[in-house]
Amino acid sequence: MPRLACLALTLALAACSAGTDADYPSLLPTSALLGDAALTPDPAPGLEARAADLRARADALRAPVVPEGELPAN
Repeated sequence: MPRLACLALTLALAACSAGTDADYPSLLPTSALLGDAALTPDPAPGLEARAADLRARADALRAPVVPEGELPAN
């Protein structure tokens, strides 16, 4: 039974392969991948606006829910 399971797994994995004609990206050295090159196009303007919106929401969540003078007396 274990041999049959191994055979079935091997055949299933072989059937899922794309074959040899698939277009895979070329391998690059790690130094090229970890370089400090700027991203193109520059994503900063969209990210800056999103970060500002998130900071505003965080500040609103830090605000007190009940104003200081309206706390009920026990």
